[in-house]
Amino acid sequence: MKLSSRRIDITTLAVDAIVNAANPTLLGGGGVDGAIHRAAGPALLAACRQLPEIRPGVRCPTGEARITPGFALPATYVVHTVGPVWHGGDRGEAERLADCYRHSLQLALEHGLRSLAFPAISCGVYGYPVDAAARVAVRTLRETGAGREIDILLCSFDAAADAAWTRALAD
Repeated sequence: MKLSSRRIDITTLAVDAIVNAANPTLLGGGGVDGAIHRAAGPALLAACRQLPEIRPGVRCPTGEARITPGFALPATYVVHTVGPVWHGGDRGEAERLADCYRHSLQLALEHGLRSLAFPAISCGVYGYPVDAAARVAVRTLRETGAGREIDILLCSFDAAADAAWTRALAD
């Protein structure tokens, strides 16, 4: 496994899959979720609507992952995952965030994908502290991806996330 980081717009990457920091409905939202839906076009929303609800309004529970085609994106697929909302760190947030990275990578590997790009899951409106999230992400990806043939790019949209990825990768 190759693990690296870069400050880049995730929607511009020609990789096998990009990961969407989605909400449980998978029907679009703000931040990276909204950007991915806009760049992929209306077919992504239609594909997400086809995914079954496991309970009313929930197509993907926190920590799990689903996959759809990328449609108008340069990426072939979108792996959707729902990160935890930060409540101070004592409600299992780190475990749920690790599940997001683990399940997204496992789903990509199950589909034979060789390149995957992640945003900083839960670090936007969900309020997860970026340095803590980066440490969870890097540790989980190193454990899950060890010995696997896949290139993983950790994408950042701003300087704070870029610095957090760099620090986590250096540990």
